[in-house]
Amino acid sequence: MSVTTRRLAAAAVLAAATGVLAVPGTATAHQDVTTVTSADLIKGLYQSDYSQRNKAIWVTAAVGRPPVLSSALLKVDPKTLAVEATITPPVTNETTGALEAVYGVAVDDEYNRVWVTATRNNAVAVYDQRTGAHVASFANVPHAREIVVDEKHNTVWASAFTSGELVAYDSKTLVEKKRVVVTGAGPTGLVVDEKSGNLYAADLNNDRIIVVSPKSETPSFIPTGDGPISIDLSDDGKTAYTANQTAGSVSFVNLKTGTVTAEVPTGAGALSVAYEERSGTVLVANRTAATVTIVDAKTAVVEENIATAANPNHIETANGKAYAVDKSGAGTDGVDFIYKIDPAN
Repeated sequence: MSVTTRRLAAAAVLAAATGVLAVPGTATAHQDVTTVTSADLIKGLYQSDYSQRNKAIWVTAAVGRPPVLSSALLKVDPKTLAVEATITPPVTNETTGALEAVYGVAVDDEYNRVWVTATRNNAVAVYDQRTGAHVASFANVPHAREIVVDEKHNTVWASAFTSGELVAYDSKTLVEKKRVVVTGAGPTGLVVDEKSGNLYAADLNNDRIIVVSPKSETPSFIPTGDGPISIDLSDDGKTAYTANQTAGSVSFVNLKTGTVTAEVPTGAGALSVAYEERSGTVLVANRTAATVTIVDAKTAVVEENIATAANPNHIETANGKAYAVDKSGAGTDGVDFIYKIDPAN
C-alpha cells in the first residue's frame, strides 16, 4: 500500500458557484489549507462508513457482473488508511463460486455490527464488527442499493431501487419489521434524523425526496434537483442536501417549507454527498468530473474543488474529516484509492 499526502491552499482552488437560487454570497479565501491523504486499497471500492466505537472505517468492494467472484468488506485504520482486516462474503453458488458481494454499507455501533447491501443478490446482510463473522442475510430487497442505521430507534433501513420499496429491520432482533412501497419510485441514498425518526430517501426516478415519518402511515414528498442519488442532513436536521447526478449539482432543501433554497453546480456525475459539521461544509463526490467539491453550508458557495483519480464513488464524514473512495483502478496493480480529506476551516 502506498500513502500520499498533499496540502491545498484554499484560495488557489476556489471555484465560483453559479446558479445559486436563493443564497447570495462570495467565496472567501482561507488562511488554512486542506490536507488530502490517499492510499491504495483493493479493486472495486464502493462505499464506506465510520465506526466511532471501533475507530475504524468499513469499506465495501466488489468487482464484475454476476457471478461476482471478487468482493470484500475491509476494516481500515482512519489515521493511516491501512487495511486492518479483510472479510470475504459467503459463497452463494458452489458451482460458479459466486459471492454475496457487498456494495452499500452502514455501521451499527450499538450492537457492534456492520450492515451491507448485497445488490446483485437482491439482499442485505449483517456482519459482526468484532469477529468479522457473517451474522445474517435478508432476501427480497430488489436491487438493494443503500442502507442506514437509526440506533436511537433500533431500526435499519434499506432502499430497494427497482421495486420502489424502503425496507426496515429491527437492529436488535434482526427481523424485518416494515415495508414502505412508493409506486414508481427509485429510492437510492438514505439518511435518518434520529431525533424525529424520519427517514429521507433520494428518489432518482422522480427528482424528489421521499419522507417516511413514524407519525404517518403515508410517505410525503419534497422536490429537489435533477437526478438525486445521494442525501445527507445538516446537524440541526432542518436542511437536506442532495447530490444530483443528472444536473451535476447539490441542492439545499428546506425541510420545513419543502423548498429548494439553493442549487450549486459541483461537477458532472455528482454521486455522493456528506455534511461535515466542524467546518460547516457540504462535500460532493463528482464521479464523471473526478473531483470532490467543498461547499460552504451557510453561503452555498463553492470553496474548493479537489482533484481525485477517476470515478470517485462515495464520500462520508467523521470527526471533522471526510473519507472518499474511487473506482479508478489507478493504484498499484489496478487497485482503487481511499482519500482522507481534512477541510480548511
